[in-house]
Amino acid sequence: MLGASLNKVFDYFKSRWQSAWNYSLWALLIFPLSPLVGAVTIGFVSLITWLKQSHKISRRPLNWGFALLSVLLLISAGFADGKTLAFLGLFNLLPFFLLFVAHSALIQTFTQLRQMAWVLVIGSIPLVIIGLGQLFLGWSLNLEILWVVLNWIIVPGGNPPGRIASLLLHANTFGAYLAIIFILNLGLWVENYQQLRIKNKQSFPPHLPHPPHLPTPDSPLPFLFLTVAMITNFITLIFTNSRNGWAIAIFACLAYALYQGWKILVGGVAAIISSVLLAAFAPLPVAQFFRQYVPAFFWARLNDDMYPGRPVALMRKTQWQFAWSLAQEHPWTGWGLHSFSTFYKAQMHTSLGHPHNLFLMLSAETGFPSALLFFSLLAWILIRGIQLFRKSKYINKEDRLIFFSYLLAFVGWVLLNTVDVIIFDFRLNAFSWLILAAVCGVVYRYNLHDRLASHPNESGNDKQQL
Repeated sequence: MLGASLNKVFDYFKSRWQSAWNYSLWALLIFPLSPLVGAVTIGFVSLITWLKQSHKISRRPLNWGFALLSVLLLISAGFADGKTLAFLGLFNLLPFFLLFVAHSALIQTFTQLRQMAWVLVIGSIPLVIIGLGQLFLGWSLNLEILWVVLNWIIVPGGNPPGRIASLLLHANTFGAYLAIIFILNLGLWVENYQQLRIKNKQSFPPHLPHPPHLPTPDSPLPFLFLTVAMITNFITLIFTNSRNGWAIAIFACLAYALYQGWKILVGGVAAIISSVLLAAFAPLPVAQFFRQYVPAFFWARLNDDMYPGRPVALMRKTQWQFAWSLAQEHPWTGWGLHSFSTFYKAQMHTSLGHPHNLFLMLSAETGFPSALLFFSLLAWILIRGIQLFRKSKYINKEDRLIFFSYLLAFVGWVLLNTVDVIIFDFRLNAFSWLILAAVCGVVYRYNLHDRLASHPNESGNDKQQL
C-alpha cells in the first residue's frame, strides 16, 4: 500500500513538470523576503526535475565532476579536526550543487533567462526600499513569524553603522547582491531600450506563465520600471559603501558600453574611473587637484582614509597570506570547512569568518585537489558559455544580449569571490548558483543543436533532450 501511494505521489509530481519552472519563478520572487519558503519551493522544483530528467542529468560529464567534488569534500570533512563544523560547512556547497544540476537541466531557453532576470529585479525592490529606509529614516524591525518562515531583522542606520545592509544583515553581502542584480537590470534595460527604438512589435518581456504579466514593448512602462529600478539599485549600492560592489557595477557599465559600441559612454566611464582613482592614489599634488571634484565619500573609501588605523589582521593581504600558509601545511585534504576562523583567531587574536577569497579558503579548508576541481568546473562553464556566445549560429542578436548579461553576472560572481566570500548568505548563494545553472543549461541545449546539425544521424536520446 505504501509503495503504491508513493508511486501515485511521484506520478503527480511528474505530471506537474510543466509547472516546475513557474514554481521556480515564484520561489525567486519570494526568496529575498522569506528564504525558507523560497528554499522549500526551489527544493520541490529540483525534486521534480530530478525525477523527470534523471537520464539527462546522469549523462552529463559536468555533473560527474560535481559528484566527484562532493566525494572529495566529504573525505576532507572526514579528516578534519573539527568534524562537526566541517560537515556543517558542507551545507554551503552540496545542496547548491544539487540545485545547480537540477536547474541546468530545467533552464534551456533565452526566454527563461529573461523571465528569471525580470523576477530577480522585481524581487530586489522591497530590499532596496527597506535598505533606504534603514539608512535615511532609521527604520528598525525585529519581526519573527513561525521562527524562520519570516525573520526580518533591520538594524537602524545599517550594519556596519552608516552602510545599508537591508535584510541581508551585512553591507558587503547586500552590496554583492545588488551588484549582480544591477548587471541583469542593466541588460534588460539595454534590451528594452533597443526594442523600443526599433518599435519591435514582439511582446517584451516574455509573459511569465503564472506570475502577473508585464506590459508589451509598445508601452513605455517596462522601460520606465527598469530605469527606476536601475537608478535606485545603483544609489542603494553606493550607500552600501562596498568597494567590491562599486567595482563590479562600474565594470558592468563599461562592459555593456563596449559591447554596444557606445564610444562616448566608454570615454565617460573611463574618465570617471580615472578621476576617482587619481583622487585616491595619485601623488598628493595630483590627488589634491582631483579631490576638488571627486567627493571624499568615494576616494577616501578606496584608499582607506575613511577608516584610518585599520588593524593589520583585518587587511586582506594578511588574511590571504595566512590562508595560503594553512593550505601549504595540509595540501591534500585541508583543515576542514570553517577551520580558518578558528586558526586565525588563535594566531591573530581577531575574529574573522573567512579569508575574503574563495579559492584560498577552499584550498586551506578542503585541500588543493578539491579547490582546483571546483574552479575547473566553473571555468568549463564560463569558457563554453563564451564559445557559444561567440560562435553559435542559433543565437540571434536579441538573445545574445541577454546571454551576455548572464555571462557578465557570472564573471561578476567570480570577481566578487576573489576579494570576498559570498557563499555564506543563503539567498545570495542560491541566486548565484541559479545564474550558473542558467548559463550551463543554455550551453548544453545549443551545443546539442550544433552537434545535431553537424551530425544529423545522432542518437534519438540526444534528439529527445531538445
